[in-house]
Amino acid sequence: MEDHHPVCVDCAKAYAPMITLGSWRAKVDPDGWTARTVDGSICVQYEHTIAVTENGPVILT
Repeated sequence: MEDHHPVCVDCAKAYAPMITLGSWRAKVDPDGWTARTVDGSICVQYEHTIAVTENGPVILT
């Protein structure tokens, strides 16, 4: 999945990588929220929120 939203000063973004035991390919369920691997393998997802300031990025989580 690609991120097509630019990062700008005074903005915050959440990045949520997935670590999987199988396929790296992901799909989103019809609820528009739940992400899974296409092969149904075990995976873990975590999130980092980063704010962009005039002095550079600040990791919030």
